[in-house]
Amino acid sequence: FKVMLSLSTVRFASRLRASRAFSSIPVVPNFISGKFTPSAATEFIDVTNPATNEVVTRVPKSTQSELEAAVASAAEAFETWSETPVQMRQRIMLDYVQLIKRDQMKIAESITLEQGKTIPDAMGDVFRGLEIVEMSSAIGHLMMGETQGNISKGIDAYSYREPLGVTAGICPFNFPAMIPLWMFPVAVAAGNTSVIKPSEKDPSAMIILAELAQEAGLPDGVLNIVHGAHETVDFICDSPPIKAISFVGGNAAGEYIHARGTGNGKRVQANLGAKNHATIMPDADRDSVVKALAGAAFGAAGQRCMALSVVVFVGESKEWIEDVVEEAKMYKVGSGFDEDVQVGPLITPEAKKRCEDIIQQSIDEGAECLIDGRGVKVEGFENGNFVGPTVLNVPNTTNVAYTEEIFGPVLTCLSVDTLEEAIAITNSNPYGNGCSIFTTSGPAARMYQHKIDCGQVGINVPIPVPLPFFSFTGSRASIRGDLHFYGKEGVKFVTKAKTVTSNWTYKGNLGGAVMPTMGK
Repeated sequence: FKVMLSLSTVRFASRLRASRAFSSIPVVPNFISGKFTPSAATEFIDVTNPATNEVVTRVPKSTQSELEAAVASAAEAFETWSETPVQMRQRIMLDYVQLIKRDQMKIAESITLEQGKTIPDAMGDVFRGLEIVEMSSAIGHLMMGETQGNISKGIDAYSYREPLGVTAGICPFNFPAMIPLWMFPVAVAAGNTSVIKPSEKDPSAMIILAELAQEAGLPDGVLNIVHGAHETVDFICDSPPIKAISFVGGNAAGEYIHARGTGNGKRVQANLGAKNHATIMPDADRDSVVKALAGAAFGAAGQRCMALSVVVFVGESKEWIEDVVEEAKMYKVGSGFDEDVQVGPLITPEAKKRCEDIIQQSIDEGAECLIDGRGVKVEGFENGNFVGPTVLNVPNTTNVAYTEEIFGPVLTCLSVDTLEEAIAITNSNPYGNGCSIFTTSGPAARMYQHKIDCGQVGINVPIPVPLPFFSFTGSRASIRGDLHFYGKEGVKFVTKAKTVTSNWTYKGNLGGAVMPTMGK
């Protein structure tokens, strides 16, 4: 794998250098009605390589007419796509799975270039999205309804699920492949059409995914891509043909989108912020826990909604903090294209500054900084947005490192005497995306899973992201909307139930002024 990675990376870097040398900076196209077309926009957003801050491409702010054209294309395509038998839609998803597997490295390289995460982590980004496409290729059984025969003499009742129409996805920067693949494959496999707005910080993975969807046989107009920032988001929230919106990102944006979208009568599912806690019991396996904490806290530079950003040490396990610090020192910071690197850059200089400012404020509020990742320098990448692994031992839950979602490689540590205290701390935090306990005690694990108020619980599992057979069940301040992404709930979100009561006897009294009662 190392040889393949090295050769592929060299080829990709060479293409990029050639592009910069012989052409102007490319502009990401719209994808409307099955065609990649240049935008007529007059405003653009620079997409930079976070390891260098060099501009690698530009994103247009799609014009009003382009946004309208994308939605109109999706609405027109829905008329025929929704009538396409589910088994035919599934076959396209099956072919799509194979094409994503074929080009997984190509997608990963685009992610590393624009988002910064390491190549192995980017490959994981693609793979976890691929699993949703695999789920979507068997969506027929998830759309099946219920039947009850002979609810009255000669009368049967049955229900089934139908697609909504045009759906939309608004995507974050931290998973440029996985999150779009949470959104449109489920929607289109269920018979809907889709308009996707990729993150303006790293849009190219979505462009590749659209190319592959078209190659798999997805008809023109079923999938469309538009670009932009606030104006594009407002358009999606307001456009009447759009029936449902999926969003992943921060709380401020998600709460705004949920309020505006639902205010316009749309379904909205919004996965928001997180502050995921790990509880460490003294009976846990020390070496395994230390490695798990470091990987879950510092991997992807902490830019995961399921990163473990808080660890609560119970009793004598607080002595393990120094082991976590020593493990953190072993993590190499640098370009994601360097196969020896574990921690890539943060997405923007602003994200780096915010992370460093919170570290300083935390120290000012009494935190002990056991390892400080600020000011790290990477040879050859001096302009990159790098922050190294940082461990803060905080005195209380009012410290800024505990209260803020930092979205950087920062692990906040607390110590308590009992499991009950650890559970109370976790439950008092407003977020409810995920949490974990590390223990060899069955009773402790059972008590934890029963008492904890988080949507996704890991028992000796640091990042408990469910596979597609389930759904991504974050809770409390980590979600707006009542139906989760993918799995059975994801299918329910993009479909509606229809119940039919059928009488084929044509005998007797078929109606009257009195409310009908059946089964008499």
